[in-house]
Amino acid sequence: MKVAGFTFIRNAVKYDYPIIEAITSILPICDEFIVALGNSDDETQALISAINSPKIKIIHTIWDDTLREGGKVLAVETDKAMDAISKDVDWCFYIQGDEVVHEKYLPVIKKAMEDNLKKSHIDGLLFKYEHFFGSYEYLGDAPDWYRREIRIIRKDSTIRSYRDAQGFRKSNQKLNVALINAYIYHYGWVKNPSFQKEKIKSFSKLWHNDTWIESNIPEVEMFDYSFIKSLKQFTGTHPAVMQHRVKNQNWKFVYDLSKKNLSLKNTFKSVIEKYTGWRVGEYKNYKIRS
Repeated sequence: MKVAGFTFIRNAVKYDYPIIEAITSILPICDEFIVALGNSDDETQALISAINSPKIKIIHTIWDDTLREGGKVLAVETDKAMDAISKDVDWCFYIQGDEVVHEKYLPVIKKAMEDNLKKSHIDGLLFKYEHFFGSYEYLGDAPDWYRREIRIIRKDSTIRSYRDAQGFRKSNQKLNVALINAYIYHYGWVKNPSFQKEKIKSFSKLWHNDTWIESNIPEVEMFDYSFIKSLKQFTGTHPAVMQHRVKNQNWKFVYDLSKKNLSLKNTFKSVIEKYTGWRVGEYKNYKIRS
């Protein structure tokens, strides 16, 4: 069984992406790793090169900044990385620049790939998610956080990144996937507020025009994390590759966990999910199979 990791990245230093942690968290179970390095105006290339692994292959890409509808450029960049994977690969492990896998899940993931290798009806593997917010101590627990996504797919030219690169489709049809007991830790909402402000402004340009941005993205010095409506305490451990970031957090965010400012609709959804495991109205870009 041959496994390739792949990702895309641009301006990782400028926006403080944990891309090194993302790559190195899954590198041990990958035979090769493709990084689609977009045209950056910082030291992202030096950052990636410093990993110094023979498994890593960097391909240079130019982002089409005119693709501002629905984050389409992100899917285009994902496909570029996927297309550079060796032809003899069995499984392709996708990870975004703010996602990290805890080392405790690597044996689980590897076994899931082995167990499903001969199941031709399984197109990919579905992961569970933990979304950190504000600091490394809190998790988003409102129903509007996505709780599952496809992160491993077969090497198949008919499988393409979908919409804003959050998932995949096969010939524009939902993939048949196996749900595995492994989590992706999503750190996209854990940054120094000054970095987060710049990241939000930059990424908004991938979805909206300049008029919308001027009307909806305020000019502030620091990103305000206090708008969040519901959080819970994180009681586990962070991946080993993230420990230095956790230790060196240089901003303060404190949240009153008793504060729940959910709409009536989301309160209802939360109660139903708590007692049944079913999330009402959940968007599913996949079909779970066994």
